[in-house]
Amino acid sequence: MPSSHAQIAAAVAAALDRTAVRPQMARLRAWFRKHGRDLPWRRTRDPYHVLVSELMLQQTQVSRVIDYYERWLTRFPTLHHVAKARPRQVREAWEGLGYYARARNLQKLAREVTRSGEPGQALPSDPVLLRALPGVGAYTAGAVASFAYEKRAPLVDTNVARVLLRLYAPEHSPKSGVGQRVAWALAEAVLPRTGKAAWTHNQAIMELGALICTARVARCAACPMRRGCASVSTTAPK
Repeated sequence: MPSSHAQIAAAVAAALDRTAVRPQMARLRAWFRKHGRDLPWRRTRDPYHVLVSELMLQQTQVSRVIDYYERWLTRFPTLHHVAKARPRQVREAWEGLGYYARARNLQKLAREVTRSGEPGQALPSDPVLLRALPGVGAYTAGAVASFAYEKRAPLVDTNVARVLLRLYAPEHSPKSGVGQRVAWALAEAVLPRTGKAAWTHNQAIMELGALICTARVARCAACPMRRGCASVSTTAPK
C-alpha cells in the first residue's frame, strides 16, 4: 500500500476511469459556457491583468474585487507603473482589500520583472519561472500560465480542491496535507489536452466550486458532473 502523500496522490490519479472523466469534463465546460459569470478578468489574456485579479481574489470575495480591479488598472495600467510608484501609493490603492503583503509583493514582483527597463518586459509564461517571483505560489503560477497564456497548467485553490475531492476522493479532506497532494494530482490528471480547452476547464471547475459545489451546500441536482460523482449519493438524489 502507498504510504507517502505523493504515493497516495499518484495512486488516486492512476485509478481514475479516463473514459468516464472525459465526457464528464466536457459537460463541465458546456455548463460553464452557459452559466459562467461575466467577470472582467475573464475578458483578458493580459498577464499583468490576470495576475492582479488573482492576487486580489485571494482571501477576498469576487463582488468586492471587481471595483478594486478596475480602479487599480486605471491607476497602474502596466507593471512598469507599479514598479515606479511609491510604496505609499501602492498601499493606498490597495486600502480596504486587506492582506497588504499581496500589494507589497506585487510591487516587488513588478520591480524584478521590469528591472531591465524595457517597456515590453512581461511576466514569464512558464509556471516554474512564475513561482520564482515574489508572492507567486503554485496556484497563482498555474492561474497566470493558464488564464493569460492558455498553457496546459493545473491549478488548485479551495474551490478546485473541494470539487475534485468530492468527485473522486471524498475520503480525503481538502484541509489535510494528503488531500492537497491528491487534489493537485487529480487536477493534472483531468486537464484537457490543449491549453485553450484547459483555460475553459480551469475557469469552469473554479466556477462550479463557487456557485454549485460550495463549502456550505452541495447543489448536486444542478451539477453537470453529478453522474459519476463519488459524493452525490450522500448529498442529493441522483
